[in-house]
Amino acid sequence: MKLKKQKSNERLLICCTVIFTIIYLIWRITCTLPLGGTIVSLVAAIILLVVEIMGMFEAAVHFYNMSSIEQPERPKVSEDLFPDVDVFIATYNEPRELLYKTINGCVNMDYPDKKKVHIYLCDDGNRPEMKELADHMGINYITRTERKGSKAGNLNNAMAHSKSPLIATFDADMIPMHDFLMACVPYFLTEEKVGFIQTPQSFYNPDLFQYNLFSENRIPNEQDYFYRDIQVSRNKTNSVIYGGTNTVIARQALNDVGGFYTEAITEDFATGIYIESKGYHCYAIDEIHASGLAPEDLKGLVKQRERWARGCIQTGKRLNILMIKGLTLKQKLNYLSSISYWFSGIKRLIYILSPILFSVFGVIVVKCNLWQVLVFWLPMYLLTNASLKGLSKNIRTNKWTSIYDTILFPSLILPVILETIGISQNKFAVTRKGGAVSDKSYQRKKAIPHIILVILSFLGIINCFRLIFTKDTLAYSVVLFWLIANLYNILMSVFFMLGRTPHRKSERANVSIDCSINKKGVGVKGKTKDISEGGVSVVLDAPIDVYENNSVEIKLDTDRYSCTFEAEVVHVDKLQDKWKYAFKIIDISEENYKQLLYVIYDRPPVLPKYISKSNSIFDDIRLNVLTRSKKVNQFNRKHPRLEIRKKLESRECGELEIINFDYAYALIKTASQYNNVKHINISILPDTILKCSLEKKMDYETNNNKTKKPFEESIRLYRIDNYDEISDNTELQKALNNWANEYETMKKIEIKKKKKAGPSDELNEMAYL
Repeated sequence: MKLKKQKSNERLLICCTVIFTIIYLIWRITCTLPLGGTIVSLVAAIILLVVEIMGMFEAAVHFYNMSSIEQPERPKVSEDLFPDVDVFIATYNEPRELLYKTINGCVNMDYPDKKKVHIYLCDDGNRPEMKELADHMGINYITRTERKGSKAGNLNNAMAHSKSPLIATFDADMIPMHDFLMACVPYFLTEEKVGFIQTPQSFYNPDLFQYNLFSENRIPNEQDYFYRDIQVSRNKTNSVIYGGTNTVIARQALNDVGGFYTEAITEDFATGIYIESKGYHCYAIDEIHASGLAPEDLKGLVKQRERWARGCIQTGKRLNILMIKGLTLKQKLNYLSSISYWFSGIKRLIYILSPILFSVFGVIVVKCNLWQVLVFWLPMYLLTNASLKGLSKNIRTNKWTSIYDTILFPSLILPVILETIGISQNKFAVTRKGGAVSDKSYQRKKAIPHIILVILSFLGIINCFRLIFTKDTLAYSVVLFWLIANLYNILMSVFFMLGRTPHRKSERANVSIDCSINKKGVGVKGKTKDISEGGVSVVLDAPIDVYENNSVEIKLDTDRYSCTFEAEVVHVDKLQDKWKYAFKIIDISEENYKQLLYVIYDRPPVLPKYISKSNSIFDDIRLNVLTRSKKVNQFNRKHPRLEIRKKLESRECGELEIINFDYAYALIKTASQYNNVKHINISILPDTILKCSLEKKMDYETNNNKTKKPFEESIRLYRIDNYDEISDNTELQKALNNWANEYETMKKIEIKKKKKAGPSDELNEMAYL
């Protein structure tokens, strides 16, 4: 076991936070309850105090776990000792293409003797197409006619038809990396009694919080904080939560607890608790070895979180967490904290309503003055925020926790209350995966509570300003602070509910690997910028022309994988001094498709792991206001447009200037008397003639004398009639690239010279073009 001790400044921060939290709590209990007020005021005050105490309890448990991080060190064992492993892929109604990727990843997992790896597609939907898929992929297929026990029953059925000492469990959408088994199995090959090894649930697509808030490049996945921070910190108390997927479990541990727990809709949570109660050590590691698909629409997200909330509360009641035998007090407190977390929706509503009750309805919830708040509340508040940010390694801040809770609280309050009072949901609800479904009416319905709270918050803010100025006191400034802070969270929730239209059929991974583009036997080397199942974008040092309606062969190479496919260009763009080509795959064999999947998914996701520096409240609002109002431009330029400014000779117009050129079209400047010439033959190289036909006249014409004299030159767009002849001309390609580089150098020199002279006609002309 590796022990990561906290730094002295982190320990000091935690100690100060605990001390000031205790001081604050004593003050809140003894001095702030409005005992002489109305019954409504007293009840509201007590509810708020209880909610605060619950939050402090959860924070205390987390801070204790974080006081020293314990990471299990992977044992070094002989590969001859690696036992047989059963791999269970649980499915019910997920689409074939989703399961294909998961099975493909499982088949690719390394192992000393791959004959010891037995992969089972556990289909609780009893679908013929799944049996066909399993046969096609060369794995085992297990099904059943009765679905008793939902997912847990499905896995227990698979256990009855298999016998390996270790079991790896995967959800239908979770794709393991090639090193998954090699990273997890060694922990079981020691004298220690290990129950399960939990790896993070990571996601290759932005979750809804990242995507809907235009923050996929600014914040980590919302689940990262749990798997990379909270779970790892629970190693200290042996209270790691079994997440249901991306896990290896000892069969003996499952046998000792009677298999996967079937009496709760979160079978994983309950099964993990029982395994730990039998004395097994269970560990979470923070290395990513599998990635999956986060819910892509609001209904899927809400259904998932309702199931988690109900299931955890169900488990706590049915297992009687505080009385269960075999668990230590620390384990019980950790699991109690895990269950109380799901009351965060109720807690968030109380936090939002408390300042509104006072500012809008005149109900006193906390009896205090400004100086008391500054002395007792402010130090505790600042220290708690600093501790969360510091201990979470910048994965999570209090601001983002508040935003997440505010977004979800209207959807979770009723299910949590119903489950708490005994009105249970026993039917397992599968979270929909594989294709976003935009339901605007559902989103608007879910936004109604937030909109009401926005209105009430604005009324409260107006009243607070009125009280501050009419009574000439800053006593109401604390209430104003909370109203504004809550309003920000509510506005972010409204932005979230507005949604964002998905524009891609498949997710892109920002991956830079070697690739080559083969056009008519001529290969061009480049690097990928991003890759998806549907296409690839490639960065080249110099531009080439790719036939618009013809395919090229693209080959991708890594140290481990290689794939080849046919693709056609869909867009060409310049990136500073390089060129980006976006291609759409039009033909790929199955073996190459499997290799492409490995290239994309056999790697940790490239989404942010930490909160970016551009993460202020101003940045959040600016992004969601400006980006939503920005019109999405769909570009379709399929040829590289080169700025060359080259003077050449033509038969029809004498000397002319090609301003820019993209093989299919050229922008040409001629003397004004040739304005109506429709066909031009330009000698571009000694043996090469450009045959051009007038496409259209430009609205811009030049007059270098800055007078009202007739225009001396005109600019027109010409179509290249002999495009098929020149597109493959390598000498022309070299010449064009040289001219473009010469013009780029000249332009930089000219701009530098005229920087202080102000704009000129020539510079204006450049800007226009």
